[in-house]
Amino acid sequence: MTLVIFRDETATGRTLGEFTLPDLPDSITARELVRLRVREEVARHNAAPSHHFRGLIKPTDAEADLNGYRMRSARPLDWEKQADAAEAAFARNGFILLVGDRQIDDLDEKIALVGDPVVSFIKLVPLVGG
Repeated sequence: MTLVIFRDETATGRTLGEFTLPDLPDSITARELVRLRVREEVARHNAAPSHHFRGLIKPTDAEADLNGYRMRSARPLDWEKQADAAEAAFARNGFILLVGDRQIDDLDEKIALVGDPVVSFIKLVPLVGG
């Protein structure tokens, strides 16, 4: 079993936040990895719901805020809806997924989690006007 570090980064490589999950299997698909990450961050939010959500995907009825999203009301989130939204965001290049130094291009790709890897999520911001 492997310890994985999930890290959010800017396009320039600056770390915005990270958390670790122990006891992951030695091999997993990118899809399972993304869904696992989202499930964990939603579980952490749901343990103490607040108006602020710091996660990969913006919840419904939320606005972008400094280092996360501001919701109209403190409420629990549905991790499966968030995970589905994360898959859709990946498909439309909403974020880049890196495992170690390797970019993952396909959610169905099998990833070997050896050596306690860092899994980086780099959110991409659409350019204004085009």
